Amino acid sequence: MKAILTIHGVGALTALAFVHTLEEPSRFTHSRQVGAYLGLVPKQSQSGSQDPQLRISKAGDGYVRKLLVNCAQRMLGPFGQDSDLRRYGLRIQERGGKNAKKRAVIAVARKLAVLMHQLWSTGEVYQPLRHPGPQLDAV
Repeated sequence: MKAILTIHGVGALTALAFVHTLEEPSRFTHSRQVGAYLGLVPKQSQSGSQDPQLRISKAGDGYVRKLLVNCAQRMLGPFGQDSDLRRYGLRIQERGGKNAKKRAVIAVARKLAVLMHQLWSTGEVYQPLRHPGPQLDAV
């Protein structure tokens, strides 16, 4: 759990709730499955040639999902540290559109859940900038 706490924006309550909800990291064969387990993926309603963009499924534990969304909002806010997750969210936000900010927050929350599971299961050390690029200016 210490590896999870090294992520800027993730506090002790979020880490504890995440670990308690998932119980065992080996339950998931791939870390990507955690996002769907927590309900951070869009619903699907495909009919013929139409594939509308729907809201998130909201399956799983609502409390952990709220905590992850709050962490994502902190990362994307004005006080968030520069990291790959923040850059990913800001790229989604730049696309514009009516719900760009909401879409970016959910996408960062989903990636955060995947990252937390990966760090928890492997014991790796968190590196905020694995792909260093141009420095982001303070917002």
